[in-house]
Amino acid sequence: MSELTEMTCEACRFDAPKATDEERAEFSQQIPDWEVITVDGVERLKRQFKLKNYRQALDFTNRIGEMAEKEDHHPLIVLEWGKVTVEWWTHKIGGLHRNDFISAAKTDSLLPQE
Repeated sequence: MSELTEMTCEACRFDAPKATDEERAEFSQQIPDWEVITVDGVERLKRQFKLKNYRQALDFTNRIGEMAEKEDHHPLIVLEWGKVTVEWWTHKIGGLHRNDFISAAKTDSLLPQE
């Protein structure tokens, strides 16, 4: 199994395939804290991160933003005091693509170690 954090997001087209059931099962093993949710009929990966305070949450949010720019794949991020909620999905295909799992794993790797 390839490490998701070592992979790079690929440019996504409107006709790109969604992640297969096999890919989803394999990739989900590497991001066990993420849940699949459905919003307006579109599946997304979602995780809520707990942090010590607003400053730490803001710093984490900024690290996610930098990674998203580098990968050219951008999440929904909600910043609150001591909490950051992140959702990944691929707008062009209206669902989950390999890029979303890669980005979720990379998001996990940015979490401050306590």
